[in-house]
Amino acid sequence: MKSIPIILLGCGGVGRQLLHHIISCRSLHSKQGIVIRVVGVSDSSSLLVSDDIMLSGMRDEFLAEICRAKSAGSPLKSLLNHDHCQLYTGQDALEHIVSIASSLGRSTGLAVVDCSASAETIGLLEQVSSLGCCVVLANKKPLTCGIDDFEKLVSHFRRIRFESTVGAGLPVIASLTRVISSGDPIFRIVGTLSGTLGYVMSELEEGKAFSEIVRAAKSLGYTEPDPRDDLSGMDVARKGLILSRLLGWRINLSDIKIESLYPSEFGPNSMSTEDFLSKGLSQLDVKLKERVATASSKGNVLRYVCVIEDSRCNVGLRELPKDSALGRLRGGDNVVEIYSRCYKNSPLVIQGAGAGNDTTAAGVLADIIDLQDLFA
Repeated sequence: MKSIPIILLGCGGVGRQLLHHIISCRSLHSKQGIVIRVVGVSDSSSLLVSDDIMLSGMRDEFLAEICRAKSAGSPLKSLLNHDHCQLYTGQDALEHIVSIASSLGRSTGLAVVDCSASAETIGLLEQVSSLGCCVVLANKKPLTCGIDDFEKLVSHFRRIRFESTVGAGLPVIASLTRVISSGDPIFRIVGTLSGTLGYVMSELEEGKAFSEIVRAAKSLGYTEPDPRDDLSGMDVARKGLILSRLLGWRINLSDIKIESLYPSEFGPNSMSTEDFLSKGLSQLDVKLKERVATASSKGNVLRYVCVIEDSRCNVGLRELPKDSALGRLRGGDNVVEIYSRCYKNSPLVIQGAGAGNDTTAAGVLADIIDLQDLFA
């Protein structure tokens, strides 16, 4: 049986769903000759580590208890007495992860799985990677830091996986890297990379008011707690940056032209979330309605699109033909079109659900399994 020990960073929606997937897939993985051992789990304040990181790990019952506790808003430290684990906080937590990485990285192997939403993990990930560990990311921020840090992190490309950073569980990264590895030059990528904004655009097309759509999306859990995190386009820009860097472009987030769906005077520094939802949103209705009508008068639809071409990455609203792959898009699906020498006239199209904790966590689990050949 091939053993894959992991340390999970982040116990939010994606992290908890990943633990559920690991538990529910035990039988499947056993038939494949694989066992995933969770030897450590961290949240924003502490780290729980199994007493036996070499041979076993946390029991499934305890992993389920972690999910229940974190769903209820309890910190990991509240579970210290529930299993054979040690608790570490602050700098001690970081140092202990490095210690585990040093012990397991070049022997049996270790995968550090970042399902947090923090930009603070980059230094730790670089350190464990240098010790021979594998890194699996759902967190986009370590890949959208400065270009030097990015290149250092991906320098051991065989030991890093980040499929779920773009398109959740869709095989966007895998498809792109396969085309690149074949020597087929890619000259254009076009995609709708936000399930939230895809939903907003579809609803606008149905004639609904922008403010009504965003409030409904928030109530359904489609947006971040502050919808401006989605409406700013920054999340799409981060995904576009990851794809651009895979093409070999040495660009940073500041090089990307981003069109926000709200003006700067409605930003977080000028207006609270509550005021934005109750007062600011409705002031944007007319402008968005006019843009939808203008596109419709030409037989087009409005979509929030990322375009990567000619060493530039632009993110914003575009008018597209109704019968195009992106124009036909409905709801929260993502679509990515890859144009290359081989896919010049008929692009490689990847489409499907591009958001949600379940889909994202499934993509992370697939990445972990994809690393199995690197483990003893």
